[in-house]
Amino acid sequence: MAYRQLSRQLSRCIVRVSNQKICHPMFNSLLRKNSIQNPSFVVPAATWNKRLYSSSSSPSTVFNVQDEDDFKKRVLESTVPVIVDFHATWCGPCKLLAPRLEKIVDNQNGDVVLAKVDVDDHVEIAMQYGVQSVPTVIAVSKGEKVDEFIGLQSDDILESFVEKLKL
Repeated sequence: MAYRQLSRQLSRCIVRVSNQKICHPMFNSLLRKNSIQNPSFVVPAATWNKRLYSSSSSPSTVFNVQDEDDFKKRVLESTVPVIVDFHATWCGPCKLLAPRLEKIVDNQNGDVVLAKVDVDDHVEIAMQYGVQSVPTVIAVSKGEKVDEFIGLQSDDILESFVEKLKL
């Protein structure tokens, strides 16, 4: 029972962190209260502050699509090519692909951006692009779909996919 309550409280705190509200002191108090010493996932509050505020000041090359209007504005009307990652939170291959794809896009100096679309939250968008399995990744340039791949791919294939889009 105590672990279930701790899990709920920590998940609330993690949600707050993802919404860029610092709650590291809450982590500490919950962990002390439940006699958990030096867990590997806890980092100093100064590190959280540095991560949150440094990332928010620089323009991001990776973003989550919020709705159909956001997709139209940030993907279809984009002046730079966009890679759209259709994924799901429950998808194992999606979890493996995402950080690798993000890293490759981040190394493109803003020449390409990555839009992440959760198919469970945005069924209509996924249906418009014929997504039948995840991960599905499409390349959009000047509002038009120009390339696509399905499933987990090697880094070489990901890099050539991005490079081809830049041409």
